[in-house]
Amino acid sequence: MTISMYQASIPVFRRGINAMTAVLDKAEAQAAAKKFDAAVLLSSRLYPDMFPLTRQIQIMTDGAKGCAARLAGIEIPKFEDTESSFADLKARLAKTLDFVSSVTPAQIDGTEDKDIVLTLGGNPTTFKGQQYLLGFVLPNFYFHGTTAYAILRHNGIEIGKRDFLGQI
Repeated sequence: MTISMYQASIPVFRRGINAMTAVLDKAEAQAAAKKFDAAVLLSSRLYPDMFPLTRQIQIMTDGAKGCAARLAGIEIPKFEDTESSFADLKARLAKTLDFVSSVTPAQIDGTEDKDIVLTLGGNPTTFKGQQYLLGFVLPNFYFHGTTAYAILRHNGIEIGKRDFLGQI
């Protein structure tokens, strides 16, 4: 049995985005109940040279929408990176979910050998579609989602592995 490029991407993005939305719902509710300053949580980071929570979510969503668009050969939606509240981040997640959900299997399946060119560190880097998805996008999607989760957990938000994994 084979797995398609669509199956390896869009359902994974949808699940991760839905799980992160639920995690942010819990974080927002717990921050209010514990009288945490939401701005402090949103600007928290695990280490001084790492991005804060808000940027982790922005990068996570950029990866999902960028991948879906590049593989499908359509324009990548532009988001302004101005989120400053839990509501803003959840709206960004919702916009990303809507976009990736609009991409069909016919647009993505068969893109395993499609050339994808990105500028990384100022240098053009060429990937084949499957390498781009499996070796670059998915690890980054999970890295930034995991880091967002870890920032919240580190700051006392009561979430666990099941929250991160989302609906199975």
